[in-house]
Amino acid sequence: MTPKTARTISNALVLSAGAAAAYVVITTPPLRRLAFRAARLWLGASLPVYLAREVHRAWVESAPTA
Repeated sequence: MTPKTARTISNALVLSAGAAAAYVVITTPPLRRLAFRAARLWLGASLPVYLAREVHRAWVESAPTA
């Protein structure tokens, strides 16, 4: 088996497993509520921290060097 074939097969397996997991989460109300709560937590907590770090890094990198 060539590396390209192995990569293609593994990508297809990961895609199908992700689709199956998404289907189960969407069709099961308790899991759906949990997923929405986790998404709200991620968007409300970690995303602003990430954006603040990126703004700070861009600010530091844009400083004139002299």
